[in-house]
Amino acid sequence: MFGYVRYDLPNLHIKDFMLYKAMYCGLCKGIGAACGQRARLGLTYDVTFLSALLHNMTGQDVKITQQNCFEHAIRKRPIAEADALTQELGALNALLTYYKLADDIADGSGGRVRQAWFKKGAKRAKARYPEMSALVEQYVADQAAVEKKRSPSPDEAAEPTAALMRALAVHFLGEKNSPAAEQLFYAVGKWVYLIDALDDYEKDLKKGRYNPFVLAYGQDSREKLLKENGQDLAFLFDTLFYDLREGLAGVKFYFNRDLTDNVILRGIPLETRRVLSGEPRKEMQVSIK
Repeated sequence: MFGYVRYDLPNLHIKDFMLYKAMYCGLCKGIGAACGQRARLGLTYDVTFLSALLHNMTGQDVKITQQNCFEHAIRKRPIAEADALTQELGALNALLTYYKLADDIADGSGGRVRQAWFKKGAKRAKARYPEMSALVEQYVADQAAVEKKRSPSPDEAAEPTAALMRALAVHFLGEKNSPAAEQLFYAVGKWVYLIDALDDYEKDLKKGRYNPFVLAYGQDSREKLLKENGQDLAFLFDTLFYDLREGLAGVKFYFNRDLTDNVILRGIPLETRRVLSGEPRKEMQVSIK
């Protein structure tokens, strides 16, 4: 996961913004409970979204109470309690952070000191959640194989991330899993990989790192890539939007779905348009002063 799964703030109700913020802080506490305090520094938007989605799809209500945290030690704020699901997702966050840094090191981008910082948290995640950890390790191995092969196919390159998300749906949803849920999670995973690869096109081209779009469309400027292949890229992402909508339509939710609908139906297309237009990423607001 790479920080691309975001909400569309202008179209987000205040109640849903407050819920997201409470779950963001709750996930932070869940990471600490499962993997130790250092691992909390790897907190991501993507796993916060997964927490909101999975709590709703499994029917596990979120209990929000006034709590302190290390960032807001004086003034209490609404924070979702770190239940068992949140703690396992916290471990997932810790593992994805650790392996993302390992990938950065392999690409020559540095990060050895940061990876060492997260090593203990990843070790705790593996010991506490071996089944979930095995899914992540399989994803890492599959992704490494694709990159070693230097596949020029965006679909093949995105398959490990998409497959991981589908496997996580099976793992976390259990008897509440469905074909629609797997379709939704698979499409989210595929989108995350492809939008990250497209956003990093020029950076990867310059540094000689693996990127399926560089191999598929030629080694030139990002501006030329979008100008000459914009329609192909738009079709690729439009196909994913269709899969997201179809999967979402078939999923059963137990509570209000406004937050997850906002992220999937508005936030993901908005982030896609940002990347396709070449705009820089803006920091997402996750707190109310």
